[in-house]
Amino acid sequence: MGKKKILFFIYEMGAGGAARTLLNIINNLNRERFQPVLVTLNYNGSYESELKDDVTFIKLDTKRLSRSIFKLASIIRKENIDLVFSTIPRVNTIATLATFCSFTKCKNVVREADNLGGTFKENTQLLFFGLVYRMSSQVVSLSEGVKENLVSKYKLSRKRIKVIYNPVDLEKISVLKSEELDGSHDNIFRQGGKVILTAGRLVAQKDQATLIEAFRMLQKEVQSSLIILGEGPLKQDLEQQINSAGLSGKVHFLGFQKNPYKFISRADLFVLSSQHEGFSHVIAESIASGTIVVSTDCKSGPAEVLEGGKYGFLCEVGNSQEMSGKIIEALTLPEPEKQSMIKAGIQRAGTFDAKVIVKEYEAVFNEVLSKKKRR
Repeated sequence: MGKKKILFFIYEMGAGGAARTLLNIINNLNRERFQPVLVTLNYNGSYESELKDDVTFIKLDTKRLSRSIFKLASIIRKENIDLVFSTIPRVNTIATLATFCSFTKCKNVVREADNLGGTFKENTQLLFFGLVYRMSSQVVSLSEGVKENLVSKYKLSRKRIKVIYNPVDLEKISVLKSEELDGSHDNIFRQGGKVILTAGRLVAQKDQATLIEAFRMLQKEVQSSLIILGEGPLKQDLEQQINSAGLSGKVHFLGFQKNPYKFISRADLFVLSSQHEGFSHVIAESIASGTIVVSTDCKSGPAEVLEGGKYGFLCEVGNSQEMSGKIIEALTLPEPEKQSMIKAGIQRAGTFDAKVIVKEYEAVFNEVLSKKKRR
């Protein structure tokens, strides 16, 4: 039996968790069984350089997702693709329609990565996505919480959904976390006091504003500095909040970092302040780096990754006072308890090892490819 061609479709190989997940799956995919093809819109993504050399990489000549259906369908035909894999709702919609319009035997698998919905408009849109998802060969959710959201808001059958956690490249983390910092970054860690770190796009979902307020509240208790990795539209608003709180010089925006692990591994604490997550790749990466985590108990990933607080600390979404208290508790742990939690976290991270998780994806691909195409 020849190799099966798997086409991975994403908006761009940018700085987000979805792109990192695809990168880990593509690079760890069994080359004796599968041949990966990556297709993106016409953008330059920060993870492109990390793709293995044997990956066929195609960029569509458009930056508009809505114009990519027939272009993608054409590639499916020309490249003799056996299966299309995609993630993120709008991308999943295009991938599913393109697979259908290719008029081939190609199958498709869609992955849902977040707990979406809330307003009437959003919930109505999710019903539409659910209708399209029913056309796919298989739906994958990256946590049990996301699966429940797919059932309740997308109106999908539980039987059509498989839960597969995000793959974390532990081997890569073990190498990159020891990389040296440049002088200006290294100085932050040499100022004395504790270093708190967060990473994520500067958008409302990540709610760095609550973290900054919690950081302000703990100033009298713990000498500390805060590092924020990531870029986004709310940077100016967050900078104004920092200045108004008198925290200038204590909070450091370092932008997107291709190697966040060298910062995470050196930090005393990683904090996630999100309003909602599907899984939270960065929490798994943090415990794998040997760093203790404080996270909001948002729907739905953090509590699953940390097993209800067994491997880290959880606090209420948007509650800066409780977050501040949990940060202080984490930073003042007696050394034996601290080391015990770090060791347990590293063991927990093994559950998400890319080599293990990608085998689960391969099993799904094999199962889907063995079935007759749904029409």
